[in-house]
Amino acid sequence: MKVETMVLGNMGTNCFIVSDEATSEAVVIDPGDQAYVIKDYLDGNGLKLQAILLTHGHFDHIMAVGELVSAYGVKVYAGAKEKELLANADANLSRMTGKAYGIEADEWLVEGQEITFGNLQFRVIETPGHTIGGVCFYCEKEGILFAGDTLFCESIGRTDFPTGNYETLIRSIKEKLLKLPGTTRVYTGHGGDTLINYEAANNPFLDDEGGFWL
Repeated sequence: MKVETMVLGNMGTNCFIVSDEATSEAVVIDPGDQAYVIKDYLDGNGLKLQAILLTHGHFDHIMAVGELVSAYGVKVYAGAKEKELLANADANLSRMTGKAYGIEADEWLVEGQEITFGNLQFRVIETPGHTIGGVCFYCEKEGILFAGDTLFCESIGRTDFPTGNYETLIRSIKEKLLKLPGTTRVYTGHGGDTLINYEAANNPFLDDEGGFWL
């Protein structure tokens, strides 16, 4: 499994192109903007796009979805509880950018579901808190987690947007993500990647004092 990270859009959102080098099959996780950059990489590397996976519905993670679907005819996968937020331009915050945007996934995902595209396999982990229907995608064999805006290096996602809840987010991280093997590499929605054991030891939001939220 190869992971290519692209930092796209005004919010500096991480978009991931995950590919199987043996078959050239690929999925795109959180195509936030600049569809042409994603398309150039896919086409330039001879990759065959199989699906688009969304960790949550905020505008900075979805704005390139429509263009990619039109170009490649693939399905969009998202958490089942994120349906309303994805479709609502106020809830997904796209209206405030001056470009109201809403989408509907083709496949709605639930906790523990396994989705497979050729040799690429992902397990769905529901992690509400940043948004009500946010999910992470776990690749157990490779020891990789795509966490969206649930968990960052030494930080966590905001909870002051529609459907966010601080206590729920902390519970999601502690009860689900910190139970993964400590060596699991976490690819985050913004900023650099990290490791589960590093966050367990160093993330100020996850200690007994609760940390300081920015």
